[in-house]
Order: sequence, then C-alpha cells, then structure tokens
Amino acid sequence: MQNIFIAGCGYIGERIARSYLESVTEVTCMVRSAEHAAKLESAGFTTFISALDDPVTLPALNISGRILFYLVPPPGGGVVDTRARNFIAHISQAERPEKIIYMSATSVYSEVDSGMITEESATSPDSAMGKRRLDAENAFLCYGAEFAVPVVILRVSGIYGPGRLPLMQISHGQPLLREDESGPSNRIHADDLAAICVAAAEKAVNGDIFNVSDGRPSSMTSYFNACADALGYPRQPQVTRDEARLVMSPLMFSYVSTSRVIDNSRMLRRLGIQLRYATLSEGLAASALQSSQLINTGNRPLPKQ
Repeated sequence: MQNIFIAGCGYIGERIARSYLESVTEVTCMVRSAEHAAKLESAGFTTFISALDDPVTLPALNISGRILFYLVPPPGGGVVDTRARNFIAHISQAERPEKIIYMSATSVYSEVDSGMITEESATSPDSAMGKRRLDAENAFLCYGAEFAVPVVILRVSGIYGPGRLPLMQISHGQPLLREDESGPSNRIHADDLAAICVAAAEKAVNGDIFNVSDGRPSSMTSYFNACADALGYPRQPQVTRDEARLVMSPLMFSYVSTSRVIDNSRMLRRLGIQLRYATLSEGLAASALQSSQLINTGNRPLPKQ
C-alpha cells in the first residue's frame, strides 16, 4: 500500500489517480480549479487547489513517503519552468517523497530530420517550450541528488485520446502541410501513458529516463487525416511548406515541421509495457467512440483544441 500525490491532476493525472483507487491508502490531487477538485473529491480523492504561479499561495504539502507524480505543464514564455521551480522550492522545506516521476516531453531533444531519437540523444531543444521542459528536468534531478530522492523522467510524445482529438482544426478545415513535405511525428494514447506512469513508479530507479511513444511514427498530416476519418469529417486541405508559414500559427507550424522518430524500446523492455493501443487506428477508433458517447450523454463535451 503506497500513498500517491499527483501535482497537476488533469487529463492524464485523473487516469493515474483512478488506477490507484483500490490499491492505495490515499491519493492526493493538486488541481487548478474548484470545479475539478469537487469532481475528484466526489470520486474519493483528497484535493487542493494551486496553480503554482504564486509560491506565496502554496499550502503545506503532505508528500512524506509518497510517490509524487509531477504533471504540471510549464508556463508560457521564457526558458525557465518557474512552476516546477516554485514547487521544488516549496517541497524542499517539507518531508521527502519516496520517488518523483516527472512527465517531460520529447521537445527536449534537438531537431533531427528523420533521425532516431534514443534517451542518449542530444538534449539541445530548439523551442522555448523544450527549453522549459529541460529546465524542469534538471531542477528535479538536482533536488533528487541533494535530498537523496529517486527521480524518474518520462519524455512523452504527442498525447491523444477521448476529448483530445483535433476536432476544432478538422471541423474548421484548417490547412495541413502537404504529405510529401511532412516528416514523422510520434504519439501515445492517454490510457497507455497513464499505465506507463504507474509502471515507472513501480519499476524505474533513480536517474532512469524513458522515451514514451507507441513506436509507430507517422506524419502530422497522416495523423490529422486519420482523425478526420475516425470522426467522420472531411479531410483538411493541404498546402506547401512556404504556404504553411503564411497561413499557420507559429505554434502549429512548429508542430508540423518537427521531424523525429522516437525509440521506445527502453520503455517497453525495462518497464514491461504491453500497450493497449499499439496502433493509431486502434487508439483512434476507441477515442472517437468514447468522445461521441461523452457528447451524446452530455457528460463531458470535447474541449477546444
């Protein structure tokens, strides 16, 4: 029986929390909104509200001897993850957790056209978001080294699942990069990611770093086309790279321009992972069905992407 603390208990954190519901004494969830806190409390979880942007407002945290999952995304702007550093400064004054699982991102790697990215690949990110992710990795590793707390890093690729499909872009017919100009990108289904987080807490040791993907890269254009087909929408128009620079937002253009192949073999081997959704077609079929059910029952609308 282990106690769990999830900082940033949102889309993935809630899945992690529910997987522990019957096997641990207590799951504590840190969230940003009162509405989400009430939902989690009704399911039997302990919650408190904090956005980590103002360290003065952080309450005392009971993380002593707990498995700590840190899933809070970095703030916008700059190259330092101030939220992660605020959190670490706060817990440095408290009793130590048993282990920390930090959910990072594959954006920490440098841009490598059609290259195979392993955990030993260079971490010299081109994007500001990648630099913030790498800053948080280093901050947690330094905390772990100073206070003798095991730290595990999960470098996660694009996440998809129910309610996390690009419905807005597809329904509005936003243009895509031409297939022949779109390089490989990587994904993982939300349910598989949650299971990987739990496996990392159980099996990983201090300093372990794992790339997280389903191991079946495809272009962003292929992904959007597959999503449109699964949701029953027309496919989006395609434009050249030069045209894309003019009609896409800088963030979207950076997504479609990224060209990486993520090696997930260490994750599969060391964590003993059997993916529930090993192929995109399987994951999208389940995601589209669940998303439709949520909309039809009025339980949870699809969020804006």
